[in-house]
Amino acid sequence: MGRYNFAAQRVHAHATKLLDAKQLKAPPPWYNVVGTIPPSERLVRPPMQRPQKPGKKASRLFKPLKLSYEEDRLRWEYFNDHPWELARPRVMLENDGRDAQKFDWSVPLDHALNRPTAGETDLEGVKLDELWDKINSRQSGRPLNGEAVVQRQAYLMATGLSEPAAYDKARKELYRIRHFRETEQRVAREEALATGAFFGLGPIEVGMKIEDQHYDNWKIWAEKEITKQQQLQGSAYTGTEIEEDDSALDGASENPSDAEAAN
Repeated sequence: MGRYNFAAQRVHAHATKLLDAKQLKAPPPWYNVVGTIPPSERLVRPPMQRPQKPGKKASRLFKPLKLSYEEDRLRWEYFNDHPWELARPRVMLENDGRDAQKFDWSVPLDHALNRPTAGETDLEGVKLDELWDKINSRQSGRPLNGEAVVQRQAYLMATGLSEPAAYDKARKELYRIRHFRETEQRVAREEALATGAFFGLGPIEVGMKIEDQHYDNWKIWAEKEITKQQQLQGSAYTGTEIEEDDSALDGASENPSDAEAAN
């Protein structure tokens, strides 16, 4: 084992082997969850450094190379059309470094929606429901996100489909499965509320509440600042109006004396 403990990460792989060997009749309830969100483990390797002699130019052996893949252009196109897709959390942890090779991209992304009925067979006599269970158990660790659309589009292009047609087909498959899941979650929530369940505030309600609190605090601060400015303007009085009033009173006092002298 060394200093790293991989036991928690190998639980899903061990369960997959048991399913392939038919020692487990059905995937455990935690199988899809652990496949999508595996347990975290610190797997950072210490950087390798070669000692350099004084005055010698540094070696370029450990300098990273600029890598480019065929899917980079497809990724740019998809994430440029769907910028909010980058806000979805992703798990970058891999089991053995070859997880992508285990996925079968010939299977449509919305394959889980079309489950065959029990006992249904094809022309060759293969039971479609058993084949469906086998494919889903193998694809359980594949998250349905933008990367799935890119890989699915690349596979469709390899089969001879044009790039726009493959892109349109792959993204519609993702739209269909997400619409199904969102509808399923909404219906489940409505059924739970109808039976007396209580849910706390969602992320939008929590954000609006915090925003209202900050707005109220800012309003109180703004009123105090306006009051301070008004008091400062009142204290900074020049006295020009007082001098004008004094001159007017002096002129009024001089006028009666002049009138009496004339009389």
